[in-house]
Amino acid sequence: MSKKFWCGWRKLALAVCTATLLPAAASMARAATPAILVLGDSLSAEYGIARDAGWVKLLETRLRAERFDYSVVNASISGETTVGGKTRLPDLLARHHPAVVIVELGANDALRGLPLQTTEANLRSIVTSAQQAKAGVLLVGMRIPPNYGPDYTERFFSLYPRLAGEYKIRLVPFLLEQVVARPEWFQADRIHPTAQAQGTLLDTVWPQLKPLLKAPAARTAGR
Repeated sequence: MSKKFWCGWRKLALAVCTATLLPAAASMARAATPAILVLGDSLSAEYGIARDAGWVKLLETRLRAERFDYSVVNASISGETTVGGKTRLPDLLARHHPAVVIVELGANDALRGLPLQTTEANLRSIVTSAQQAKAGVLLVGMRIPPNYGPDYTERFFSLYPRLAGEYKIRLVPFLLEQVVARPEWFQADRIHPTAQAQGTLLDTVWPQLKPLLKAPAARTAGR
């Protein structure tokens, strides 16, 4: 056979190998990168703001800037309750095998006046499932308006530090702590922060999240 024929055959074989191996290599690279799973509600799901403007998306930029090699999976859904998060979590853990799970749930339970015992049981299940999957857990707390009554309001708020202490997990006591006094940073519903506030939300989460992350050098040495 001619030299031209064999040259063409080698090019074809190379193209086939490249098409086969590159996707597999990319998949392996993704699998090797630990994931941060955010299980939240509308406060983490970019409700009412432009796509990719929320604090979870900004977290990806912060991780790169700080040289942490983590991917971010935003599994937040507007309107999500703790029972919804509990139901969805097993599949998310199986698919993404996260190194860290950020739990930002409970506000919708309280706004609907659901029993605190139910919210607590669901959060316990979420934390337990994440820990059994060998993931670090960051619990993000919330406050609700005082018109729900001082007893319910305070018992709801105190639920988060109590669970964090019991399960020995890190805690952000109140996600909106640094924006609640800035009414201009809220949308017309007075519940959801604007895009302008998202960087501050990340600044509230970051000090508690960072200790759960392994530095690049440390992760490389541990392989």
